[in-house]
Amino acid sequence: MRFEASTPPARPVQREAAGSTWSGCHSFAAEELLVPSTVEQLQETVAASSRIRALGTRHSFNDIADTDGSLVSVLGLPERFELDDDAGTVTVSGGTSYGRLAAQLGPTRWALANMGSLPHISVAGAVSTGTHGSGVAHRNLSAAVRGIETVEADGALRRRTREEDPDFAGRVLALGALGITTALTLDLVPSFEVRQDVWFDLPWASLLEGVEDIMTAAYSVSIMPDWSSTEVAGKVWLKSRTDHWDGTLDPARYGARWALSVPGEIAEGHFPHQTVQGGVPGPWWQRLPHFRPDANPSRGDEIQTEYFVDRRHGAEALAALRACAERFAHLVLVSELRTVAADDLWLSPSHGRDSLGIHFTWANDPESVLEVLPVVEAALAPFSPRPHWGKWFSLEGPEIQAHYPRLADFRRLAEAADPGGTFRNRFLERTLGLA
Repeated sequence: MRFEASTPPARPVQREAAGSTWSGCHSFAAEELLVPSTVEQLQETVAASSRIRALGTRHSFNDIADTDGSLVSVLGLPERFELDDDAGTVTVSGGTSYGRLAAQLGPTRWALANMGSLPHISVAGAVSTGTHGSGVAHRNLSAAVRGIETVEADGALRRRTREEDPDFAGRVLALGALGITTALTLDLVPSFEVRQDVWFDLPWASLLEGVEDIMTAAYSVSIMPDWSSTEVAGKVWLKSRTDHWDGTLDPARYGARWALSVPGEIAEGHFPHQTVQGGVPGPWWQRLPHFRPDANPSRGDEIQTEYFVDRRHGAEALAALRACAERFAHLVLVSELRTVAADDLWLSPSHGRDSLGIHFTWANDPESVLEVLPVVEAALAPFSPRPHWGKWFSLEGPEIQAHYPRLADFRRLAEAADPGGTFRNRFLERTLGLA
């Protein structure tokens, strides 16, 4: 069974000012933003460009999408939603947001295995940067890609699949270096329901002793540490499948408590822009993200950072950060710990190792954040940290490159796909050595 969206009539390629990222912490240096309305227009635009980069929903925080040439938006391309019931896959346009995709899947018998905290992000953007949700059994969102359609440097549209392309693991999470993604085919799982429950007042001692146990307590778990506190680490956000809910789970075992929840009232600590908590069952797509797709996500006026370490060393890494927390805690708006299962994608921050993601949402104070990033990175240095590609970090290229054993293969792939450097930019040069 296949469901396909209709294609609207083409309109001329629009030209706009490039603007800034979603949170406003990076203003694009690109000369212009081009907005084609068809894949054919995108092909013509790329073929005529010497330097060009793709732009989606602008949810990165650094210059990963920037260029000294032109930016091109994929949001104006025709929407695709092609559900293959027999294969258990869905093909969507690259600019489709996860919230939009999930709402379309909702009435079917299928689901995405996991989602990021923000459903507002585009599928192509999240995939190309290694964005993730949480759960010890869940790989990042890129690992669900079975097929990818890309406009390459010569303007040709090419489709490659996991089964047929020996270099597929290098093409999916490619930081925009190989072309502009127009569509992706994603693996699906049977639909399911989720409930969200929250613990409060988790002690730091319990977190450091039991981080592994706590992270396995539900289908998806997030811990929100409070770096300014010497005693209380913070809260734990559990997303449990209703068919695997453990009613005997007791936060008192870790010195924490359940969030107060009264029927008919908003659960303790629940904000209106967040998805429903308090143990109320609901569809996967209305519970797996932290934020509702119809509300403003997160805080907006912010800078984000995230580092991935081997999960086996998670407690040690957290203890190292706690030892220097007084130097950065004053800038932290929110912090979150999530787990990501290992994958084989060449540029994945979770390549070859089960990972603990240590996330910081900072106050939008660029100078101060740049001062504390080396403090955080020095504390994590013994644990071989890999930064999230789309967030702020101060690690130098060689420090990053040393943690990616397939980097030479990726450079070969990028040179073959784009010998003229059409999709290269300063970010790729600085981090991967792609000139």
